[in-house]
Amino acid sequence: MNATDPAAEALPAPQPPRTDERTLLVKVFGKDRPGITAGLFAALGAFGVEVIDIEQMVTRGRITLCALVIPPPGPGAEGALRVTVHRWAEEFKLQAEIISGLGDNLPRREGRSHVTVLGHPLTAAAVAALTGRISGAGGNIDRVFRLAKYPVTAVELAVSGVATEELRALLATEAAAQRVDIAVVQAGLHRRAKRLVVMDVDSTLIQDEVIELFAAHAGCEEKVAEVTAAAMRGELDFAESLRARVALLAGLDASVTEKVRAEVRLTPGARTLIRTLQRLGYQVAIVSGGFTQVTDHLVELLGLDFAAANTLEIEDGKFTGRVTGEIVDRAGKARWLARFAEQAKVPLEQTVAIGDGANDLDMLNAAGLGVAFNAKPVVREAADTAVNVPFLDTVLYLLGITREEVEAADALDGTPTE
Repeated sequence: MNATDPAAEALPAPQPPRTDERTLLVKVFGKDRPGITAGLFAALGAFGVEVIDIEQMVTRGRITLCALVIPPPGPGAEGALRVTVHRWAEEFKLQAEIISGLGDNLPRREGRSHVTVLGHPLTAAAVAALTGRISGAGGNIDRVFRLAKYPVTAVELAVSGVATEELRALLATEAAAQRVDIAVVQAGLHRRAKRLVVMDVDSTLIQDEVIELFAAHAGCEEKVAEVTAAAMRGELDFAESLRARVALLAGLDASVTEKVRAEVRLTPGARTLIRTLQRLGYQVAIVSGGFTQVTDHLVELLGLDFAAANTLEIEDGKFTGRVTGEIVDRAGKARWLARFAEQAKVPLEQTVAIGDGANDLDMLNAAGLGVAFNAKPVVREAADTAVNVPFLDTVLYLLGITREEVEAADALDGTPTE
């Protein structure tokens, strides 16, 4: 049926209830069991009432079901409805409450955000502190929804009445004090758009520093680790530190690459994160200050869409102690993020970047959402949000994806969830 269809033109346009029109809020609560929702609306349906809104929540086997309806017309009809609902509730061993009022729910105010809170554990004191900050800033919590109960507790709050950037800055300080992770993103359709996720590799996608794995085979692990730590803290220029570390590998037989690939350990939740994102139509990329000798293997192993890394030069089957081509450093990672976004036809504001070191800062700042994953303090302070639990798939909760949805998708194709 299109806009020129005469039948469509004949239909009256739906009219929202006026703010001065009487409505009834019908609320029932008690022990949950099958048939409660159907039973309540069967009771209401006998009076031909119009339903304006429905909300239902079940917590530890206890249901709270609310229906906002327009009262039935006619003398005595509303009283009869009240009696019918209360009798039905008694039969189901539920409690019922019916409250008269005017109009629909109040519209949400401007300044709408999704606030995701991750706790391991999530304490009542932390919730009190965070929600107190929201109300203190003039914000209202319109809805709360649990995203996951393990391996972390994750809840999402729909907040209105305060600008997203203001709320993010306000809650970041409190979250750090309460030892919880928090993400604040603007509400809107863009949150559900298909995106590009770009990850750092060393100590993010994997638990290792690849150059240290190569260094262990070259017998210079301690020297390389010292330079790596200083570079990750932002104390050294990355390009210079990279060349200094790679020089220590000169003469190492390139055949150790296969051994290093076998030693690489994926971060817990990495496979689940990537698998779930790909099911949802996201494109996934990695960008690394490490080496293509390992990232090429990860691309094949995980089915990634894009990748960029440095390349160790090889001559006569041995590493020369040099890298070839464009160095992927701090600025380079941001450039590759932009290139990947262009190739994926995704605007930068629809990208997510995940990293842990100072080398990731430009990338995190350039992305629409920058996530510091078990990161150094300087990175946590600069990123949009930080995750400080060792499970990479918790990033899914920041995107509004629930643990139950992940497990349900895995069950359909028999994939074990990490």
